[in-house]
This record gives sequence, C-alpha cells and structure tokens, in this order.
Amino acid sequence: MSQTPPTSEGRREGSLDAPTRHVLDWRSDAFYDLEAVEKEMERVFDICHGCRRCFNLCDSFPRLFDLIDESATGELDGVAKADYAKVDEACTLCDMCFMTKCPYVPPHEWALDFPHLILRYRAAQRKHGHAEGGAVSEQLAKTDRNGKLAQPIAPLANFASRRDNWLTRKPMEGVLGISAEVELPKYHSRTFTQRAALQPPALSPEGKAHARKAVLYATCFVDYNTPATGVAAQAVLAKQGVETEVVYPVCCGMPQFEHGDLEEVAKRAEQVSDVLLPYIESGYDVIALTASCGLMMKFEWPLLLPEDEAVKRLSGATYDICEYVVDIAKKEGLAPGLQTVSGGITAHMACHARAQNMGAKSAEMLRLIPDTKVDVIERCSGHGGTFGVMKKTHPVARKVGRPAAKLAAQKQNGALCSDCPLACKHLGQLMAEEMVEFGGAPGQAAHPIEIFAKAYGLI
Repeated sequence: MSQTPPTSEGRREGSLDAPTRHVLDWRSDAFYDLEAVEKEMERVFDICHGCRRCFNLCDSFPRLFDLIDESATGELDGVAKADYAKVDEACTLCDMCFMTKCPYVPPHEWALDFPHLILRYRAAQRKHGHAEGGAVSEQLAKTDRNGKLAQPIAPLANFASRRDNWLTRKPMEGVLGISAEVELPKYHSRTFTQRAALQPPALSPEGKAHARKAVLYATCFVDYNTPATGVAAQAVLAKQGVETEVVYPVCCGMPQFEHGDLEEVAKRAEQVSDVLLPYIESGYDVIALTASCGLMMKFEWPLLLPEDEAVKRLSGATYDICEYVVDIAKKEGLAPGLQTVSGGITAHMACHARAQNMGAKSAEMLRLIPDTKVDVIERCSGHGGTFGVMKKTHPVARKVGRPAAKLAAQKQNGALCSDCPLACKHLGQLMAEEMVEFGGAPGQAAHPIEIFAKAYGLI
C-alpha cells in the first residue's frame, strides 16, 4: 500500500472531497510483509472501532466490533492478530465502505481504504502459503477453464449441479465444501461469442447512433453462463445502429483479485488490453457486460499497472452496457419501438456498479421504457463470487442478502434484475425461500439489458 499522503489542512473530521485511491505497490517485497500488513490493519481497525458507521454494510464490521467488545480490554489491543482473519473472511471487496460510508478515505490524512487493505492482507497471506478460501475456492475461480470443460457436456453438468439433485449436491458439499443450498450457475453448449459469430444482428435503419462502433468484452460469466445477456446487449445496440464486435480473450481476473493473486490479475489486464487496444485506436468504444468486469477495467487495472498505456487507454474507453445505452439516449436519442413492461421492475444496483461512481445507470436506462414502474434496491445482495457458493460462507451471504431480498419482495413487481447476474440469482432464491408472505419471487432477468431488449421485442 502507498504511504499516507501528507495534508496541508491539518486534521479534520470527515471530508466532502471525492474519495481517491492510490496505486497498489504490489511488486515490492514490503507489500507482502505480513507483520507490516497486520500493523496497518491494527491502525485501520482502531479507527473503525472509534467510528462504527459501517456496522450495517456487511459482516466484516460486526465481526470486528464483536471481537473488540468481547475482548478482555474492550479495545482493539485485546484482539489477537490471528482473529483478523475472521474479519477478512467476511469481506467481499464490494467497496461500499470506501465509496459510501467511510469519512476517512483519501484525501483525508488517515487515508483509510479498507477493501484494498483486505486485498493486501490476502496477497500477503497468499505469499506465505495461505490462499484465501482454500483450494476448492481457487479452482472455482478458474472460470475460463471450468467453462471450457463444462461446455461440451452442458446438459450433464447442469443436471449434476441442480439444487434438487441430492445424489450429487450432498457429496459436492461434503467433499468440495460447495453449499448444497445454493443455486449454481448453468452452462450452455454455445457461448455468447459463438452465437454472435453465427447470428450477428443486422443494424436497424431506425437507429440514430450509426456513427458509433463498439467492441463487446463478453466476460466469462456472460460467455459461458448467461449468453442471453450478451445477445440482448448486441441486439439493443444494433437497434440503435451501433456496429459491434464481440471479443473475449480471457477473464478479467476479478476471481483472482478476490483471492489476492495480483500477479495473475496484472497478466490478464495486459492480455486483454493488448487485444482491445487496436479496436480503441480504430474508434471503437469498449463495453463491459457485467459490473465486476467494468470495475476491473475502469479502476482496478490502472491501479495495478499505472505505467501501462494500453491499460490506461482501455480504462478511459470502457463503458458499462447500461451506461452506454443511456449515453446514446442523451446524445443521439433512442430508436423508436420501446413498449411498456407490465408488472413493474425491481432493479438491484450491484455494489460493483455503484463502485464505478457512474450513477444508477441501469435504473436510468429502464426508466426510458414508457409507462413502466421501476424500483431500485441499493443494498448488497451478499453474494460476492465464490463467497456465496462455499458452505463456510454461504450462511453469511444469506444473512447479508436478506434485507435486500425483503425490500425487493415488498415491491411486488413482476420482474427482478441486477447489474450482477449472480446477485440476481441469489436474491431470487432468497425471495422464493423466505419471502413467500410477499408473494414469492418474481420472474428474473440476469441483467437489465435483457428486460430492455424484451421491451423492444428483440428477444
């Protein structure tokens, strides 16, 4: 981590300045000095103890405060350093403490960045042979490999992973530690990139954005698990007259990022940016189809590779898909043909969409659909990648996600969507299981762009 920046204003309580992040010094040996990391955690945790504004964001902070309150001294000095791992375990790197709650983020002189401190802790632990989440979680994070293996046997893989298939799910829980309660993502025999190559949509003459060109970064989840999201995005852009190409070199590395494997993330950033740079130089915009990938490309990659010009240019050229549609609506105007979505829509704004600091673009896009009720939920779903899948942490994911699921259920809308497809699946499952008093779970779309495409009659 970088050193606390100096301040010319003296000590002050809180700040109205926008939070800023410092470059991660992940190549230095000091970054992985576990004793130094724990010393910084002690400093930050003590400030958190004195503030406690983040008590209701996730389970990390309640765990920290309980450890302190139940210690012999009632202060942080009574908490064993080994127990810091319990705080780390509950963090999904959602960034909401940094973005929305903490008054001491840079440029404040205390320079707190709780998520990146947890990231550094995981990287240091990894360097010392203690990988975050264990071996199974590491294997689940290899999304490209898993997707390629599952694709030829997609029906069989989906049958084996069904939540009601106790013949397979119970052994998976016992041997692999994958919770038998969680609804797992499905695989498809044809990826989004394959579908786009076989059936590219024709550009609509009604579109007003024919001057635009965009390359869709498919993302691992859309390519292997939710190709309908990519099909919908490409169809909507074709309706606006936008020429598109679909490219997917490799996963953005968010799963490895969550495990503290920063060297692997940097390799992927270099690989993807090298592939996409020629498109940028040819006038293409870059569109990320999931919130986590957009966050990596816009913000996290440049903090890992600040000297890499390709990464820097990619960061400046990248849009979230909903952000891009809203931009077209404001600058050129949308093609006609949007029809009312009956029953209303509940749009969950995923944490990694909020962390992009672009506003609630998915809700803004959905509100362009005429005469359609749109309600927004801005609470964490609790899922967080493999965090919501593993037996050890799935109960915490359910605990954190229940308030958001209850809010969504109370809206009693006909459709539920999220910038994060895993969040949508998790919330839908919680609503179906626990919120029956509100009428159960609505129909689900993995991503808001799918509902938008349906409003156009495109899918």
